[in-house]
Amino acid sequence: MLRYIAFADELSAWFGKVFAWSVVVMTLGVSYEVVVRYLFSAPTAWAFDLSYMLYGTMFMMAGAYTLSRDGHVRGDFIYRLWRPRVQAAVELVLY
Repeated sequence: MLRYIAFADELSAWFGKVFAWSVVVMTLGVSYEVVVRYLFSAPTAWAFDLSYMLYGTMFMMAGAYTLSRDGHVRGDFIYRLWRPRVQAAVELVLY
């Protein structure tokens, strides 16, 4: 069972690092769209679809990596005041 968990963690880390590069591709695509649309008045048909699909994919694929690194944003100012048992229950329900 520990081998499976280690494999899942390694796979999650690999996917997180690979899909982190989709942010760069998405940024370049949207930047290109802004320049072409507002400077040359020639909008593209693919830029919105590219950013829409890449963001959705990045959100789903990088979520496991972020969860494994305990990197999700939460209201720590409230969360840290709770007992460990309540924290565990909240994490169980929200994740």
